[in-house]
Amino acid sequence: MKRFSSFVVDFIRAAFTGGPLFWAWILFLSFFMALYGYGQIVQLSEGMIVTGLNDQVSWGFYLANFVFMVGVAAAAVTVVFPAYVYKHHDMHKIVVLGEMVAIAAVIMCLLFVVAHMGRPDRAWHLVPGIGILNWPNSMLAWDVIVLNGYLLLNIIGGFYFLYKKYTGQPINKWFYLPVVYVAIVWAVSIHTVTAFLINTMPARPMWFHSIMPIKFIITAFAAGPSLIIIVFLLVRRFTPFKIADNAIHLLSHIVTWCLGIALFFMLSEVVTELYPSTEHAGGLKYLMFGHHGLNALVPFYWTSLGLMAGAFILLLIPKVRKNLTILPFLCIAVFLGIWIEKGMGLMLPGVIPTPIGEYAEYTPSMIEYMIVGGIWATGFFVLTILIKGATGIMLETVKYRDTAEQPSRGKQTASTATA
Repeated sequence: MKRFSSFVVDFIRAAFTGGPLFWAWILFLSFFMALYGYGQIVQLSEGMIVTGLNDQVSWGFYLANFVFMVGVAAAAVTVVFPAYVYKHHDMHKIVVLGEMVAIAAVIMCLLFVVAHMGRPDRAWHLVPGIGILNWPNSMLAWDVIVLNGYLLLNIIGGFYFLYKKYTGQPINKWFYLPVVYVAIVWAVSIHTVTAFLINTMPARPMWFHSIMPIKFIITAFAAGPSLIIIVFLLVRRFTPFKIADNAIHLLSHIVTWCLGIALFFMLSEVVTELYPSTEHAGGLKYLMFGHHGLNALVPFYWTSLGLMAGAFILLLIPKVRKNLTILPFLCIAVFLGIWIEKGMGLMLPGVIPTPIGEYAEYTPSMIEYMIVGGIWATGFFVLTILIKGATGIMLETVKYRDTAEQPSRGKQTASTATA
């Protein structure tokens, strides 16, 4: 118990130790987190009327970000899988950082869901025994289980690894490796179940197709590693922790080919919907071309397509892909492109038009922008703290020192000197 409490204290101390640039970053995030708190207070006191949602568009900005962040959380497997299945030496050194990214991403997912609920105090209705989880009939129940389960697996696996590193003890492979392998499979399940959550609605033609889970996973394995590459490059830039170029090059390969497959799926969907051009193509037509003057999403679609296609073409060039000065900008383009396409470009056209053909345009309110911006800031705050604490332990600047052994060592040294 003494070692564990020392681990917690030293981890927190290392996480909140930094120079002026670190504290400037923390204060910057804290400003948006304060806006998040204000937005949540207003929304809880006045209700969902303060958002831009309406009777026709009941899923909006919150769930668009939720769907995207589930993919980012699942993408941590692109670090864990090569490390433990293919025994990639360079990946194995940094696998714990991928787990920290997954923890921060799942926390953001849960915060987006809480924001969308409007009345999070009623979540007790999902607690088994008190309320009715309605598992396995409800797809929402499946999503609750897989998201919280994935969060728990990454917390156990990541912090168990760091604890053993901190104390200098060997890892119990009979305990640790099953957690890792279950988490690898679980990572695929969280995005699959999230896709099932929306593609099991026959009244929403844009979502109602079997390719949706595959599309979700492929885009996740393009956007997620893009963020991980940026995080790794920042860690290399601002800490002594060494991350090999080979690890970053492997992730950039994954981004390139998954992005290419995602673009192919987009083209396939466009041809499938627009070639027969039935009434079921209304959502995609609204997204791409607008509808009788309602064209708020059109710029988002073409911007997303331009970012992804342009980044894919450049990533195909080996010299560009391996240039670690240019690569972060390409990763940002991929990340933003998929965020638009998978968020606003998927969620809103699924509910516009309605099943009876109504077109009601949706624009997020200022409260929604405050809450979403604050959740992103909270996620980056959690990620910063986790990465700083983890790198301190991995660099062995933070490690367990048994104070009970120090006096005895001191006496031994003194007696030796006397002799």
